[in-house]
Amino acid sequence: MAVQKSRKTRAKRGDRRAHDSLTAKTLTQDPMSGEMHLRHHVSPDGYYQGRQIISTTEED
Repeated sequence: MAVQKSRKTRAKRGDRRAHDSLTAKTLTQDPMSGEMHLRHHVSPDGYYQGRQIISTTEED
C-alpha cells in the first residue's frame, strides 16, 4: 500500500480540490412545445432542433 513520504501542503490540497465544484445543468426551452430539456439532447416529446426525430406513441 502506498504511503506518502511527507505531508501535502494546504496549497497542494487546494490545487487538487479546485476542479471538484459542481455545475448546474444547462436547460433549454424547446421552441415547438415549450418543454425544458438538456442542451444537445432530444426533448421528452421526441423533438431535436425543431424536427421530430422519434415518434412518441403510447402503448397500451
